[in-house]
Order: sequence, then C-alpha cells, then structure tokens
Amino acid sequence: MPNASSCRHGIQAIATIPTMIRRLQLSSLLAVIGGAASLFTMTSTALAQTEYTLDDFDRWTPSPSPSPVDEQLQQARVALANGDAARALNLSENFLENNPLGQGRADALLIQGDAQLALGYEYKALFAYEDVARRYSSTTSFIPALEREYEIAKAYAHGLRKRFMGTFRWIDAGDDAQEIFIRIQERLPGSELAEKAGMELSDYYFRIRDMPLAADSYDLFVQNYPRSKRVNKAKLRLIYSYYAQFKGPQYDASGLREATSRLKLLQADDPALAQQIGAEALLVRVYESEAAKLLNDALWYQGMGDFISTELTLRSLVNRFPKSIATIEALKIAPGVVAKLPALTAKGCPDYAQLQSILLGTPRMVEPTGVVAEPEAPLPAVAETTSEKPVAGATLPPQDQTTLPQTPSAPSSPDQPK
Repeated sequence: MPNASSCRHGIQAIATIPTMIRRLQLSSLLAVIGGAASLFTMTSTALAQTEYTLDDFDRWTPSPSPSPVDEQLQQARVALANGDAARALNLSENFLENNPLGQGRADALLIQGDAQLALGYEYKALFAYEDVARRYSSTTSFIPALEREYEIAKAYAHGLRKRFMGTFRWIDAGDDAQEIFIRIQERLPGSELAEKAGMELSDYYFRIRDMPLAADSYDLFVQNYPRSKRVNKAKLRLIYSYYAQFKGPQYDASGLREATSRLKLLQADDPALAQQIGAEALLVRVYESEAAKLLNDALWYQGMGDFISTELTLRSLVNRFPKSIATIEALKIAPGVVAKLPALTAKGCPDYAQLQSILLGTPRMVEPTGVVAEPEAPLPAVAETTSEKPVAGATLPPQDQTTLPQTPSAPSSPDQPK
C-alpha cells in the first residue's frame, strides 16, 4: 500500500505536466518567430543589395555581389576620401601583406601611393605607382598611376625638392622629373597624357636654359604631335631655342642657320603666326648676326697674317650679305688686304672699290698718283659737212658725184635795188 510521501510526489509530478507543455509550446513558438525573422532579414538584405547593370548587349543583368577583397579596399578608399590618410595607408599595407599574389593588389598599391602622397611623401608614393605601371599595365589602375606620376614630376620640374633623409626638402629632383616624363611618353604613346608630358619636358629644358636639349625636344614634339593645340608654341620655342644657341660672333653659328630655315618654314606654313611674332624682324637679326660672324672670322685671319683666307672670307661676306652692316666694314678693310696679297692672287680678286660704289651708292675714290692728266679737246657742238671736190684736176665718175640742193633765194622786195 503506498504511503503518504509517494502519493504527494505523484501529485506534484502530475501538477508540473501542464507547465512543461506550456514551456515547450513557448520555445517552439519563439523558434518559429526567430526563423521567420532571420528569413525576412536575409530576404530584405538580398533584395536591398541586388543591383542591375547593362551588359555588352544592352541587357540588364544582376551585378555580382562584392567580395571580401572589394570590401577591404572600399574601407581604405572611404578613409582616404574622408581625409584619414594614415588609416588608409595602414589598411592598404595590411592588405598587401596578407595578399602577396591575390586579387586587387593593383588597386591596393594605388591606394597606398595616394595615401603616401596625401601625407606629403610623394617620393615614396612613386615606388607604389611604378610597381603598378610595371607589373599591372593591363588593369584599370595603370592610367591613374601614370597620371599621379605626371603630377609629381610636374611639381619636381617646377622646383619642388625631395626630402633629405625624410626631413627637410633639400635634394634637387630635376633628373627624376625628366625620367618620369620620358617613361610616360614610352608607356602611353600618342595619348593626351604623353603629349602633356612631352611639352612639360621641353619647357623644363627651356626653363633651365639647356637650349640644345630644348631644341631637340621641341622638334620631336612637332614631329610626334603635328595636330596638337600646343604645336604653335612648340614651333616658336624651337626657333627661340636655335637662336639662343648663338652666343656671339666668336662662337658657332649653326643655330642661326637652323633658326633661319625654321622661320622661313613658319612663314610658308602659317603666315599669320609668323607676322604675329615679327618673323621679318627676327630674320633681319639673324641676317646681321651671320654677317657679323663672317666679319669676325675675317678679322681673326687678318690678325693671324693669313691674308688669303681673309680675302676669301670677305668675298663670301660681300656675296652672301651685301646689305648688312658688316659688309660696310668689310669693304673698308678689303683694299688693304688685297694690297698685301701676291700679284697673281690679287688679279683674281674683285674690285672692292667698285663694289663699294655699287652696293653703298658712294662715288669711287681714286688714289692720288701725282700725275696731271692732259686735257682732251672738246668735241664740236655742230657737225660740219662739205661737198666733195676733185683733187688736182681729177674728175669723178658721174655716179660718184653729189650735188647739193640749191637754196631758194628770198624774194626781193620792191625797195631793194636790182
């Protein structure tokens, strides 16, 4: 027979059965609600992130979902856009360490370079950009990397100096600018960026007064970009570069000849531009400079005692530049030079006194000799003719005889006596 304690335990167990059922029902209900909420969240998230783009056939297709790599790079881009360059640099460096050969490395290098550039370390940024240009030329980061290099090289070309041991700016960066400009033209030939790099390189040479390199660079620009909007500037700078190479009559005059040919070509191709810059005045300056160069050469030969070379140089000066000021000086010293030449050589020389009279319009000067010329008899003012007369009773045949026409006599007046 069961005792009282066992009955009491049985009654308590029966009483807890409804409570357990209610707990089970509640837990089941909560599980259903949680599942529905998670499903709704996943569905709404999927719907919210679904994007469509046009493909090559103009059809709307779902965009691929962003990968974890894109999310990490996007965080670095957002930090850089918000002005937090240090955080962007840390994120990009961590990505490069964790993905040595992974996808998105070109974009990470570009972000790293941009962050270093924003922090003021443009020379370190060049290494990141150069890595993109060398190893990832087929990616979308290639052209932006070259554009960043162009901006840095332009700043270097205009006087920005590199940091000395990461401290103050002291080291000249002109050589780095030249190398970057040349590499950009090699990597993107014929592009707008290459055209700007070529013009900046030429202007850099012109600015530092390296005229031979400036002339070569502007000449290459005219040849490579004949339809560029900057070609007129290149043509003018090319002429100025050639002319600036002439340092005086004592130096080489090859630059003057090049400047003359370029000026005449500019007059033929673009007369309006040639008139605008005063091409005629420039040609006169070049004309006089070349003549002064020849006169200086002749004076040098005269000082060395080589009168034959002196006369030949003076002859060339008079023939090539007859209207120059140097020709006037040459004609003054030419007779003295001819007088010192050997007799046979002097016979073949031109008459410089006559040339001076013809070219300069001055009367020919005759040296005094002390001999007085005899005066010549003046010619009769009126020609006198007489009829032929026989000599010593000789007679002429009838056909050779000439008769003078009789002069009609004036009618006599009635008052005149007969």
